Amino acid sequence: MKNPINPTIIKNQNRQLIYQYIRNHGPVSKRDIVVGVGLSIPTVTQNLLYLELNNYITPSGIKKLTGGRSASTYVTVNNCRLAIGVYISANHIAVASVDLSGNVTHFQRKRMKFNLSDDKYLKCLGNLVESVKMQAQISDEQLLGVGISVPSLVTEDGEKIIYGLTLDFNNKTRKEITKYIPYNNRLFHDSYMAGFAEVWTNPDIDNAFYLSLNNSIGGCIIFNKEIYPGNSNRAGEIGHMKLSMHSQKKCYCGRIGCFDTMCNANILASHTNGNLERFFFLLEQHDSKVEKVWNQYLDHLALAIHNLHLLFDFDIIVGGYVGSFIAPYMTDLYDRINSTSFFDEKAEDYVIPCKHKIEATAAGAAIRFIKDFIDSI
Repeated sequence: MKNPINPTIIKNQNRQLIYQYIRNHGPVSKRDIVVGVGLSIPTVTQNLLYLELNNYITPSGIKKLTGGRSASTYVTVNNCRLAIGVYISANHIAVASVDLSGNVTHFQRKRMKFNLSDDKYLKCLGNLVESVKMQAQISDEQLLGVGISVPSLVTEDGEKIIYGLTLDFNNKTRKEITKYIPYNNRLFHDSYMAGFAEVWTNPDIDNAFYLSLNNSIGGCIIFNKEIYPGNSNRAGEIGHMKLSMHSQKKCYCGRIGCFDTMCNANILASHTNGNLERFFFLLEQHDSKVEKVWNQYLDHLALAIHNLHLLFDFDIIVGGYVGSFIAPYMTDLYDRINSTSFFDEKAEDYVIPCKHKIEATAAGAAIRFIKDFIDSI
């Protein structure tokens, strides 16, 4: 015997359909929504009233219809709730506020040497969150939460670091890290959040692999717009894929030949005193030494992307620090990937430079709270 259909579930699903339609297509009229989501006029009318009364949507103007008639249009109220995301890296703390559309409204980045054992560092973390909260004029009632992205694997509940070798902070807890952040908060894996931000804000992508080219390399598998963490929250750790049997460069994991040792951002920045922006400036000026390094880097990157696409048959998003500079050089990358591919397809059709730049990882940590809130409307 089949389980009876729960009217409450259907009601919530209908409300979600309507809200998401307005969010993705607004401003739209009631008639637009009826046609767009395939629900009856009474159902749409009832849900519009609920959404407007709760300040989730608002009338935005008048739309001319055929026959000389006109109708009110609606848009979502994107600032009725906001979330804050934080990204902790080796030398910086980045903090972003994000509205319900996924847009970053305010962003601050402070150079600060990573040290979770230093109370001054933890206070700085808390002060930056308060500064962005104040700058964005977010009330306590509006703030959905504070997400903390860290370059490490974390437990499923976001409470503890389970693998933090890159910055040597294994077993640190959320409570320790967020000592001076007195709001609802949780920890997230940085690569997962950057990838999630890219896909959640792009309605055209459902499945993708996000390749994070930061000072260490990570990845994120997105399936049906959701993060796939694997059985042990380790899916996407592409940095430790063996890419060479001949390289003698030692990875921080203790092995040699890892992808991380060939394509992390420091491979490039080390040639310009740690300044990645300077590296790409010189590349733009056709500096011969920098071009040689870059060509070798692209060879390794192309091989890794080729292997990833064979494995997942997904779009590949090139992100992280290097990804934020790579757009002008995508043709060179495409040519290298295409030269190794044996399928009748072009890299141009599945390899994409990242949309979000330096704020991606912080924004993603905030968007997790945004998504949970929208799902509950």
